[in-house]
Amino acid sequence: MGENKRLASLQQDALQMHASGRPGKIEIAPTKPLTTQRDLSLAYSPGVAAPCLKIHEDSNFAYDYTAKGNVVGVITNGTAVLGLGNIGALAAKPVMEGKSVLFKRFADIDGVDLEVTTEDVDEFVNCVRYLGATFGGINLEDIKAPQCFIIEQRLRELMDIPVFHDDQHGTAIVTAAALINALDLTGRTLKDVKVVVNGAGAASIAGAELLKAMGLPHDQLIMCDTKGVIYQGRQEGMNQWKSAHAVATKARTLDEAMDGAHVFLGLSVRDAVSQDMVRAMADQPIVFAMANPDPEILPEDVMAVRGDAITATGRSDYPNQVNNVLGYPYIFRGALDVRASTINEPMKIAAAEAIAALAREDVPDEVDAAYANVRLRYGPEYIIPVPFDPRLIESIPPAVARAAMDTGVARKPIAIMDAYKRELAQRLDPTAASVQAIFKTLRENPQRVIFAEGEEERSIRAAVAFRNAGLGTPVLIGREEVVRQQIEEIGLHGAEHLEIHNARLSKTREDYIDFLYKRLRRQGQMLRDCQRLVNQNRNVFGACMVAHGEADAMITGLTRSFYTCFSDIELVLDRKPGEQVFGLIILLMRGRTLFIADTSVHEMPEPEVLADIAVQTAAKARQMGQEPRVAFLSFSNFGNPMREKAQRIRDAVAVMDTRDDVDFEYDGEMTADMALQPNLLEQFYPFCRLSGPANVLIMPALHTAHIGARLLQQIGAGTSLGPLLMGLSQPVEIVQMRATVNDLVNAAALTAHEAVRRNHPKDAAPAQAAQ
Repeated sequence: MGENKRLASLQQDALQMHASGRPGKIEIAPTKPLTTQRDLSLAYSPGVAAPCLKIHEDSNFAYDYTAKGNVVGVITNGTAVLGLGNIGALAAKPVMEGKSVLFKRFADIDGVDLEVTTEDVDEFVNCVRYLGATFGGINLEDIKAPQCFIIEQRLRELMDIPVFHDDQHGTAIVTAAALINALDLTGRTLKDVKVVVNGAGAASIAGAELLKAMGLPHDQLIMCDTKGVIYQGRQEGMNQWKSAHAVATKARTLDEAMDGAHVFLGLSVRDAVSQDMVRAMADQPIVFAMANPDPEILPEDVMAVRGDAITATGRSDYPNQVNNVLGYPYIFRGALDVRASTINEPMKIAAAEAIAALAREDVPDEVDAAYANVRLRYGPEYIIPVPFDPRLIESIPPAVARAAMDTGVARKPIAIMDAYKRELAQRLDPTAASVQAIFKTLRENPQRVIFAEGEEERSIRAAVAFRNAGLGTPVLIGREEVVRQQIEEIGLHGAEHLEIHNARLSKTREDYIDFLYKRLRRQGQMLRDCQRLVNQNRNVFGACMVAHGEADAMITGLTRSFYTCFSDIELVLDRKPGEQVFGLIILLMRGRTLFIADTSVHEMPEPEVLADIAVQTAAKARQMGQEPRVAFLSFSNFGNPMREKAQRIRDAVAVMDTRDDVDFEYDGEMTADMALQPNLLEQFYPFCRLSGPANVLIMPALHTAHIGARLLQQIGAGTSLGPLLMGLSQPVEIVQMRATVNDLVNAAALTAHEAVRRNHPKDAAPAQAAQ
């Protein structure tokens, strides 16, 4: 019953997310300015005639003058959607939009979803084949077998652009990558092992074909379906694709096939494999139980009978998640960038080998930091990269592109591969990957987070979303009867089980009063003042819970200004020794992330304080995957003009020059345009120590920081995180009063992640500085 309520609440949140603002998840945005009459005359009539004529002369010019080379059609007929089955083309549109978003997020590819309302193979093929001029590639999705095999094969024959059915090949490639490393760890090769595949759908058949192309002997793979082993001579439930994998064997059931097998690949249904089957496998068995959402056998059940096993699943809550997102965005990226005419077997193998090779490399500190300082190191529990590893985009596409070039299907070979890799690294901002990885870390290390304004509707909804996302346990502060009434009024499923604390009824209230009185009695506070604060001030009560270890972190700010909330929290929590308390806003924009400080606390910081803020912000930037380049901002550039009010900023740079522990680039004073445009610095101030555009902006005063950050937020310059409250002894975030439910969930996740980081001290990772 509890699981049903959790699912109902998740579905309600999903509906609200899809309907809020502009419905759906995607939009089209121009890449060229369209603000003047001349802009319009160039983009459309009459100027647009020039590229049209060029393309008419030579169709290859379409890649130079249009977006064709970066556009992939995400196409379905809705006959095999996720776990929903045949729900039709239109009902599949949210999934196709989601796929398009993932293309953009992970590989900067513009995915355009198309839902084709037919189950007839000929009609579908004819619809798609005539759209080839529009796209650089075609990603087929959620089409049932065996029609998917026919559709893909025919389109590959008819079209001169890559056609790729991800349900088949994406899963196959990522599975192969994981298997490469599992075999390496157990000292075996594909020629040495007996493989059992359970399931004979699109992914299973594609996986078997890929493994055989990589060197697995045909007779060493046994495939099973719902009728049992696919053996030579079987008639029941067969088709040409299954027959291609029939082998001569006496085994007739999965149980019999598993006897002595080295590898099990499951793409079937939950509980298909028993512990007895695993027990009967060869030494050091490799068990990839990839049925979703529930695997054929849980990893803990495998390890209970075979401690020498290596396991993988399709789930994010276990090590070694076989996730298609490791494959298809980057495979298409490489194929598009060389204008490949197809995605062939060597390109798929190259992708699998590149994914496997990345897992064997040393994992950067920022990736470890994003996963709560878990040391991701090549071994049985890390045979495949994590989905948010920012190195994926610079590792897989070059391998795919090289394979396309080597096999003669690349129409625009890459001349300098190292330059291409640098270009790929700049396409995506690693900070975005770190932010999303935070959520995965919290699912593995859930925290107790105080929602101080527990009677507010937004707070209640955010608490439910936080809990349902598996990020931890939300704790609402408020009067239980008021909270319950709010829950009833908004009809929020699952909220009735939220944990609620009322200060006046708390069993620990007296302990908190005593604690607070000892802190404040020499600061003008009497005992009754402390009683009033604990009983009536939810920020104080919540902070006391955190201070006493009854919660890990806290968020507040919906109903009171930042300064009121900060004053409340300061009564309970100290700053960390040797650090400044300040506000940090992280602005995530297309291709760039900015860290802006101090946006909240210090009105006119002295040079030493500015230097401290710079050091702490640089550490946070490193934790988020950025190499910090710090600019101390002012209205002047390096003494031009030489004004007294800029001297404080120049002095801060001088303070930095005296510090031995500064291991990042910094300079100033400089104006914002100089800081963000390195070509201007190189032209006018070639002596500047920044090697690229600044990503850490240290503001000269609170008013400039606050105005500038809020202005960027309001004009939609990017996604804003924060202000993060840096430097406190315990993790607390103060959100803006206008914060949405999504803002609250993000804030709770960020502060909870900081709690995880503090509870898992860094090993030897210099980038993992404390907040």
